[in-house]
Amino acid sequence: MKAGHGNRPTGTRLAPVVKGEDAGKRGRDHPLRRDALANQERVLAAAVTMMLREGRQVPMAAIAAEAGVGVGTLYRRYPNREALLAELTLRAFELLTDLVQRATAREGSALDRIGWYWDRVIEQREQLVLPLHGGPRVSAPAALAARTRLHQSLRRILQAGQREGSIRLDVDVADLIIFGAMLVAPLPGASDWDAVAARQKNIHLDGLAARPRPAPPPT
Repeated sequence: MKAGHGNRPTGTRLAPVVKGEDAGKRGRDHPLRRDALANQERVLAAAVTMMLREGRQVPMAAIAAEAGVGVGTLYRRYPNREALLAELTLRAFELLTDLVQRATAREGSALDRIGWYWDRVIEQREQLVLPLHGGPRVSAPAALAARTRLHQSLRRILQAGQREGSIRLDVDVADLIIFGAMLVAPLPGASDWDAVAARQKNIHLDGLAARPRPAPPPT
């Protein structure tokens, strides 16, 4: 799954998203303390790293060791692998929503902003554990709410592009979601997926662009 980074698009590498104490709530009754939030993010970052290195079945003890926490600490927070994967999925939805919101705040056409968003998605692809990539089915209320926020954010930027005339009217949110999922899933044998994904992004953007209607034939 890991690919070369020699042609990574320019831009600041984002740190994994942790939105203050609100990120610690995630549907739970009480927010986490600052140190608990730091431990949680360290565990999740370690889980992503180890799953990239060893696969989804990496032992939980190996993840705890990578994070520098005890196995008991890991299991208290995530009683099984499914709970950990569900948290990683929630984390990915939150990261993507943050990127869409940052893209929305940028200048330029909506098509340009979607291009910026997809560049950041390519940069952050190794942090994304999503259902379309073999992640767990979304069922927890917090994850369902996060997925809805992501879809709503994408719909707003898409509709803005359709109103201004930069994006085709027949494009819908599912098109953006499916292509985004394709960008972060390297094909076997691709030696530099970042470069491949950047090229495919540019081709896809061209396909999203609205075209002037052809002139009617002479009568």
